[in-house]
Amino acid sequence: MREPRKLFAGFFFILICFTAVACKPQTDDKQLTFTNLAHLDHLYEDIQIDGRDMAIIHVYAEYPDYKWVDANNEGVACVDDAARAAIVYLRHFEITGNRESLNKAKKLIDFCRYMQLDNGQFYNFIFEDLSINKTGKTSFNSFGWWAARAVWVLGEGYRVFQQQDQTYAEVLAQHLRASFPQIQALLNNYQNVTTEAGFAMPQWLVNGAASDATSELMLGLAAYVQTSQDSMAGNFLRKLADGIALKQIQDKQSSFYGAHLAWRNIWHGWGNSQTQALAMTSEALAEKPILQTAITEAKYFYPKWLQRGFPREITFTKTDTAEVTQFDQIAYAFRPPIVGCLLLHRLTGEPFYAELAGEMATWFFGNNAAGTQMYDMQTGRCFDGILSETEINRNSGAESTIEALYAIIEVENNPIAQKTLLTYLNSK
Repeated sequence: MREPRKLFAGFFFILICFTAVACKPQTDDKQLTFTNLAHLDHLYEDIQIDGRDMAIIHVYAEYPDYKWVDANNEGVACVDDAARAAIVYLRHFEITGNRESLNKAKKLIDFCRYMQLDNGQFYNFIFEDLSINKTGKTSFNSFGWWAARAVWVLGEGYRVFQQQDQTYAEVLAQHLRASFPQIQALLNNYQNVTTEAGFAMPQWLVNGAASDATSELMLGLAAYVQTSQDSMAGNFLRKLADGIALKQIQDKQSSFYGAHLAWRNIWHGWGNSQTQALAMTSEALAEKPILQTAITEAKYFYPKWLQRGFPREITFTKTDTAEVTQFDQIAYAFRPPIVGCLLLHRLTGEPFYAELAGEMATWFFGNNAAGTQMYDMQTGRCFDGILSETEINRNSGAESTIEALYAIIEVENNPIAQKTLLTYLNSK
């Protein structure tokens, strides 16, 4: 990568504060320095539908005033963002003990519950009048991306609320189990494999062969299995993990060895939570071979992705023949490998993975092709993307905010990753 430009003035003072926090034991310190939920809180809104209290996250906030902006004709808020924001609030509660974050997470989860149909599928968007968008191209009832994220938060919610409110946790389990027929319908195609550009395409993943969306579904199932030991969900996980493994580049001579293709014959960053999902699945099922698939991606592919300057997308025609697209680059491409590597560090004890997570997190703080600070700890905003070496999308919508916060809170919660990030910042 090219040498990043200097960070903003006044950063030295913040680094002093960060150093003070970093030197204290994590278990004794409930305050976070880099993680600022202010902008996420700005996007959050309590609502009531049919007498039921719940909450939403507004989709977009545009530069320079960052007021709420609708998603064209789709609506004002969606399950996609509510689910992921709830996960951030849940992690914030677990790390800091902040009860307000737990309460916000619960209301966002209740919105996701409201958007579920009896058959286990989900709608995604609501309009300004709080009616459900039932026909939008990113809102129709289905079991795709937004359903995968809804299951993810139901599983994480179940795990956390088992320690806080077992009655509510069981409600979440019921909603999660309502999705089982949809997952079984996917797995009816188990072992049905086609090929594209010479790559295996398992047909029992979400949307056919989408390992990206499937990985986020697996995160919810793994969190649920870890707590419940549900054998049916565990069986689902094994078969989904088999499909993810088939989409990994196995050629050790390839420059892209270890990468899990996201969709068809394409690798892209966003939603590519395979490392995190496989590591969680391995832990939940106590099956080490599954962990090796995650280790291979993190150990061999992620460092080369970093060295290439974090390209947006790689389209393969053969194992080592690919077209690399550099831009645009978004926060959502960084949370999956960062959080995945931190989980690998916890499971293996190897510092390499935490150090790598810290290195990748420097993208948020100026170590990127544009040499621009993407995340502002003073406001909690993350810009929506790097469009080129000279152009930044300075809007700060829900997805960028959520994904940045999720990555940063986990880095800040890991002493080795935190130290790696701090070393970079101190070098400026």
